[in-house]
Amino acid sequence: MKTARLGMFMLAGALTAIGSSASAATMTVKGTVADAMCGAKHMMPANAAECTKACVKKGSDYALVTADGKVYTLKADTGAKAELDKLAGKMASVNGDVTGTTLTVKTVKASK
Repeated sequence: MKTARLGMFMLAGALTAIGSSASAATMTVKGTVADAMCGAKHMMPANAAECTKACVKKGSDYALVTADGKVYTLKADTGAKAELDKLAGKMASVNGDVTGTTLTVKTVKASK
């Protein structure tokens, strides 16, 4: 009986630890607005903005490629998507909740 109870407490503690480590961190990330399908390597490299817009029209999510090559998939509402469309192929600062390589967008603005 004590062993079963101890096992339950250990399981509850492990689940709590997993849940807290998987939570999102709010941060601002700077990078180039791209799409999740192409990431840093566009199929139309001569025009990254047009490639991004074409891929998004085909269903790809927007993405942000940082200076060190990390690619964040952007989950955005309609207003943020309109701003990302204007900034396709350009530098932007995106603020939101980051979980792994997914950034849930709160705000988007042009950056240098």
